[in-house]
Order: sequence, then structure tokens, then C-alpha cells
Amino acid sequence: MSETIRVFAGDCTTTFEGARARTQRGRVVIVVKPDRTVLVHDADGYQPVAWLTRPDSLTVETDAGGFGLVARAGEQVLRVVAHERSGAAEYPATEAGVPVGSHPDTGEPLVRTGGDVVGLDSDVRYPLPAGATVLQETCDACGLPKIRAEAGEVFEICLDRSCESLDDAVRERFDREWTCPDCGSDLRIIRRGGRLLAGCDAYPDCDTAFAIPAGVVVDECDCGLPVFETARGRRCLDATCDAFEE
Repeated sequence: MSETIRVFAGDCTTTFEGARARTQRGRVVIVVKPDRTVLVHDADGYQPVAWLTRPDSLTVETDAGGFGLVARAGEQVLRVVAHERSGAAEYPATEAGVPVGSHPDTGEPLVRTGGDVVGLDSDVRYPLPAGATVLQETCDACGLPKIRAEAGEVFEICLDRSCESLDDAVRERFDREWTCPDCGSDLRIIRRGGRLLAGCDAYPDCDTAFAIPAGVVVDECDCGLPVFETARGRRCLDATCDAFEE
């Protein structure tokens, strides 16, 4: 785990220069996040009395008697000067997410945060395909959770792409399944620019390619390409198709 949150507490004067300029003094707690965001909290309510989100620079100075922080973002400046220090500490921190199981090798908890599944005790991270769901079932080969992903049809595969690849599953099912509307060649399942595509086999003579959406094939468009049922409704594989009528 490589990131930490720093916490300082004491009798401090906090000065903010910018659109909401003000100076305050009190016994406060200052939280410094890994992205340099500074939050100054007093005893009242949940909102900080002063803060600066993701500043361009942050300087922290400490000595036996106190501490000082200066955060800058453009013309905004947040200064905290301690007259008396109550304490200072540094703690490990991770992203918080929905629990989805544990790692079979390390035993660490796995959580889903946005488009990834991450381990709380290490830097392990498993990117998820768009629209994927993490299942309760685990992979027979490695013990990690399985996922459910839609890419032409529903696939239930291992969370770890190196164990079981969605690309390989889609390629096995749909490679050469459709033909290029521009030249009639087969459409091959490829990955290019980080996206899973159905690209013309005649490339580079024909550079036609379509991103495969998160959805399942339910029909055929008048243009000859498949129609996908997605979370946003039905659409042709060609997102710009003039022949498609929902």
C-alpha cells in the first residue's frame, strides 16, 4: 500500500486567500489526502471550515512545537499555522468500495471502486469491462471472483484477464461472424487503442472498424450488421448507421 493520509491537530490560525477569503482560529484537525487535498475541520458539523482541493503545490513543515501548511492552487492559498500542536500522525489509506470477496492468495479484502476491483492491502488492481457485474461465484482455476460481462452475448469469466480473457471469449464467439458493410470482407475481433473492436479483415486497404458495445445481439440491422440491446436501448453495431430504426 503506497498512499497515506496525514492528520494534524492543534490550536491553529487558518487563512484562506481567494474568492472566500477569511481568517479563523481554533482547535482544529487538518486532514491531508494523498492527492494533496487539505481539509480543516472544527468541532461543528460536517463541513470543513477551510479547504483546498487538489492544490498545485503543498508545503508541510513540522518541528517539536508545532507545524505549518501552505497549499496553493492558482491564486488561491490556504495557510495553517499551529500555535500549539495536539498531535500529528500518518495512516495508510485506500479507495473505499463495495466488498466483492477476498484474494485467494493474500486473503486481503477485494472491493469494487468505479471501474476496477482493488485489494485493500496491496496495489493489486483488476480493471472491469464496461457494464460488468462482479459475481459471488469464484474461478475454478485461480479462486478470484468471476464477473458477468456483455459483449455481443453474456460471458461469465474470471476477474483476472490473464486467467480468462474477455477478448478471447468474444473472439471465439464472434470472429468472422459479420461482414464489413463497406467492402464485404470478414469482420475480425481485435483490440486497438484500448477498445474491443470488430475490424475489417482487409485492413489497411479498408479501415472500417466498430467498437463492440456492452450489450447482447438481439437482431440484424437493415445494413447487415447486428443490433445490440444495451442499457441505453437498442442500437446498431455501427453507432452512426442511417439504416437503423429502433
